[in-house]
Amino acid sequence: MSAFPYSNTVTVRFRDTDAQGHLYFANYLVYADEIGGLYMTELGFSMHQISAIECYVFTVNLQCDYIGECTANDEVRVSVGYLRLGNSSADMGFELCNDNTGEILVRGQFTHVFADKSTRKSTPIPAALRAAIVARQPELNADT
Repeated sequence: MSAFPYSNTVTVRFRDTDAQGHLYFANYLVYADEIGGLYMTELGFSMHQISAIECYVFTVNLQCDYIGECTANDEVRVSVGYLRLGNSSADMGFELCNDNTGEILVRGQFTHVFADKSTRKSTPIPAALRAAIVARQPELNADT
């Protein structure tokens, strides 16, 4: 069971698999990004409402360790949460597991930079989002 504060499941579609019959490697990241976006929406920061958010969020780095594999129709539990909050950047960790067997499929993290919508230069993480993250994950230092 993951220690991350948010999770949801994804059913692997046949079209998401490769010629070898398992989930194409890049789609693990797509699943993590989608569920990470749902977590951000739950925290009050929805990328689906671009005009309503204060800034953009750019993924500037990612790391992923592939541990297991899954195939079409597998149920994958995607768990996400923040690992670090900086001034204008944050690391969101993720873990994907086979929801039926508990087998870990991948672990990794995204580094996000918050950017001003007009200049596209880094800007502080919005105060409301930072407060929501810390309320959900009190182990993160609010003063970082």
